[in-house]
Amino acid sequence: MLSNELKRLRSLHKMTQAELAQKVGFSQQAIARWETDRSTPDPNTLIKLSKIFDITVDELIGNKKPSGGYYLNPDTARLAQEIHDNPQYKVLFDATKHLNPESIKEVMKFIDYQKSKEGVD
Repeated sequence: MLSNELKRLRSLHKMTQAELAQKVGFSQQAIARWETDRSTPDPNTLIKLSKIFDITVDELIGNKKPSGGYYLNPDTARLAQEIHDNPQYKVLFDATKHLNPESIKEVMKFIDYQKSKEGVD
């Protein structure tokens, strides 16, 4: 559902309603209405929102990708989605296509380790 996904994505990207409103050219109150399912953005605004969050409009409105898509292994698909959704891992998204789930977890652990070692959030 759009309202849940919009709220989740905004939170994931550490964005306030006011910040998102500024990016799409609407009021904070409009964002609040979208997130509480009291109104729905027009198609052009859905496109803007999908670009801001780097996802498809289908994903934004809650349509999940069909199984058997980019990743055939469900565990790999879940981890890849986590990488895709998390800005700190996003650069690795395409690099994970041919890795098994255990290798992806190791890469994520290594990044977290390096960040903690260097004092980076």
